[in-house]
Amino acid sequence: MDSQVTYADLNLSRQSAHGSSSPPSLPQDVCQGPRWHQFTLKLGCAGIILFALAVIGLSVSVIFLSQKSTEKCSVDAQEEYRSTQEYRNETTERPGPLRCPIHWCSLRGKCLFLSHTFNSWNNSLADCYTKESSLLIIQDEEELRLIQGLIKSGGILYWIGLNFTSEKNWKWINGSFLNSNVLKIDGLAYGNSCAFISNEKIFSEDCFVENKWICQKEPKPVRKSGT
Repeated sequence: MDSQVTYADLNLSRQSAHGSSSPPSLPQDVCQGPRWHQFTLKLGCAGIILFALAVIGLSVSVIFLSQKSTEKCSVDAQEEYRSTQEYRNETTERPGPLRCPIHWCSLRGKCLFLSHTFNSWNNSLADCYTKESSLLIIQDEEELRLIQGLIKSGGILYWIGLNFTSEKNWKWINGSFLNSNVLKIDGLAYGNSCAFISNEKIFSEDCFVENKWICQKEPKPVRKSGT
């Protein structure tokens, strides 16, 4: 009886010894940690990802806007240069006010020079050519009256660019024939006749006679200083 008790005690002691050699297993939830820790970690990771995406998007936007700004500045500079060039070209090409040279008077878009000396018709014609002009060509009765108003005295006579040719007709030096219905010439006309003007009429006279003369030319634009 005592031996059985002793054996049972030994068995219990051995079982107790074997059981105490391996620690008891922990619950699974203890190893993984509380659920709110996992939620906080996931939320933090998501925040970091969103922040990284925002930084990347902001960088892309800045680069895009910088490129746009550079392109716009380049376009604006080109437009400004083009506008400046157009303005300069327009200013350069635009004619200034039309004026006559010194000692020339302006009348109906013409510049007129009334000589102070006397010469033959041919020499008067040559003098006008040296002044880059021609002897006066009268267009109509109105112009005739205006020019006669410049002549102060009836005794002063001026050669004009009209002579009687071998075609037996009055002809202007530009090649056109006189319209006798517009301008009347007093006096005889023959092969060596030329026309001169007074403050009253147009007369026929020998071309070798010496008179004053009237030259005409077109006014020229005045250049601005610095252009």
